[in-house]
Amino acid sequence: MAKTRSVILGIVFVCSSAGASAPAWGQAEKTFEGEIADSQCATNVHSLSRSHKEMIAMGSAGKTSTDCAHYCVRQRGGKYVLQIKNEVYHLDRQDLAEKSAGTKVRVNGTLDTKTNIIQVRSIDPIILK
Repeated sequence: MAKTRSVILGIVFVCSSAGASAPAWGQAEKTFEGEIADSQCATNVHSLSRSHKEMIAMGSAGKTSTDCAHYCVRQRGGKYVLQIKNEVYHLDRQDLAEKSAGTKVRVNGTLDTKTNIIQVRSIDPIILK
């Protein structure tokens, strides 16, 4: 009976640990500064300039970068990403990214260089003066 309980507890521990999100070995948390964009605009799927201006000019994606990012994620199947110039990083916390769509932010997290995904701890707005 005790042996069976130990085996069951071991299986539960392994299964619960497998789903845990932990930084890759040796990678430290960093701060990244850029814009929360959508994957289509940021990767030139429907934008030649890696920006929202073409979609906004067409008139169907709203009038601001925020409108466009929300439209492209909700209506076109995109994902929220962090765009730093021509670099695009995927974000594991879409819920946090959605709140800052189309704005300049600081993302604190750990970058998995193999998948190009930032494991997000926090997203804070950059206040422009």
